[in-house]
Amino acid sequence: MRKQGFTVIELIVLSTFLIVAGVVLLLQIQRIGSENTNSQKKVAINAIYYSLEESFYPNNKYYPESIDKDTLKTMDPSLLTDPSGVALGESDSSYRYEPTNCNDGKCKSYKLRAILDNEDDFVKTNRNN
Repeated sequence: MRKQGFTVIELIVLSTFLIVAGVVLLLQIQRIGSENTNSQKKVAINAIYYSLEESFYPNNKYYPESIDKDTLKTMDPSLLTDPSGVALGESDSSYRYEPTNCNDGKCKSYKLRAILDNEDDFVKTNRNN
């Protein structure tokens, strides 16, 4: 007569399967979260870029030496803060505004950069000049 229940081997196989499935699920959740954060960063950099190129530059014929909510009035100021809550211009922000060829606060060019997770930096450069 056979007793009902699971053998030790069956329990080990089931436990191993559940652990592997759990690890795969956690890795996928992390990847999706990282992709979402990267997407938010790219949207913000594009918004800053288009505000500079379509609004600021045509009205001033130069680029600013620094960016803040008063400089770029045509965009949502919350986009100047990265997903971790650090504002552009602060040392640990994942957003960078790198002006070049500046004289008296007026610059001829710039680079916008978002430091992404598990990807190369997302970079936009000025299109004028």
